[in-house]
Amino acid sequence: MDGGAVTIREVAAQAGCSIATVSRVATGNGPVSGPMQKRVVQAALQLGFPLSPARDARRAVLGVLVPSLTNPVFAGVVAGVEQAAQANGLSVILAQTHYDTAREVGIVAALIAEGPVGLVMTVCNPATSEALAQVVRQRLPAATVYNENVPAGLGAVSIDNRAAMRRLTEELIALGHRSILFVGGRFASSDRAACRYAGFCEAMAAAGLPALPAQEVDFIEAAEDIDMSSAFQTLEPTAIAVSNDLLAMTVISSLRRMGLRVPEDVSVTGFDGIDMARHMSPRLTTIAQPSRTMGVLAASMVLGIARAGHAPSHLRADFTFTPGETIAPYRRDRRSFPLPTQQDRSSHDA
Repeated sequence: MDGGAVTIREVAAQAGCSIATVSRVATGNGPVSGPMQKRVVQAALQLGFPLSPARDARRAVLGVLVPSLTNPVFAGVVAGVEQAAQANGLSVILAQTHYDTAREVGIVAALIAEGPVGLVMTVCNPATSEALAQVVRQRLPAATVYNENVPAGLGAVSIDNRAAMRRLTEELIALGHRSILFVGGRFASSDRAACRYAGFCEAMAAAGLPALPAQEVDFIEAAEDIDMSSAFQTLEPTAIAVSNDLLAMTVISSLRRMGLRVPEDVSVTGFDGIDMARHMSPRLTTIAQPSRTMGVLAASMVLGIARAGHAPSHLRADFTFTPGETIAPYRRDRRSFPLPTQQDRSSHDA
């Protein structure tokens, strides 16, 4: 709204209730029905009116928002948040957005309505996230995990995604690969994938090599299956840098269906260091990030903001290059796609 600060009277008018009802929702004192509380919260969020209850009126819970629990990297963060929450006598409310920015907004509104001590979040893109903007306007203690370039007023725990992907790409270049493909989730749904592609491009440019266009895929669909045949027919890569481990496993399955061997024909790298990547065969070459520790740090930061008045800070966790068995030196005699048919081979032999 134009003009000065939003008043409680304006929120009451928007929600269709009394000023006293808005006051009860804002302070956490007094009974309010579930539907009315939802209406008041939605009106306050739309108008930018702070609803965070007084410190002693907040519920003993931490809200946690992640894109998806399909990817074990987020389960690691949740485990860390739960560890810190339990150590401080709190419970956890968990929600997932499935990489949907519109869903982020509604879920954050619902979490705020619960009156939590604070929030630990991974959003699609912090630069454009209305959900994060809501949290800032509410002055609710919060910290993101994995996100980079997080707005002021919020805590953050992340790694240097650019540097990590540069490290992986440089490894592939050192093995003689010159045509390297980047496969990642849609950048609009993941600032992490966008940062990793930027690091990939930096490594390619430093080596005097052209960076192929990024192959952006839907995270949820690609976790189940992905078809790499079109990319191979048009781009002919000899190596693939993938933006996360779960997606790398799907890429490897696609390559095998195409008759290509990893790493003899195509080298593949992942990113995250999830446990199952260590147990697959061949073992995945990847970047490991300390997900559980990052969850503990984020939750502890939120509690420090909420209970001790600490200022939000941005922390960088260390990443680790984890050698595996899915990369190898470039070979001139490697198989390429499409593989020759038996008839093609017979004609060539004749």
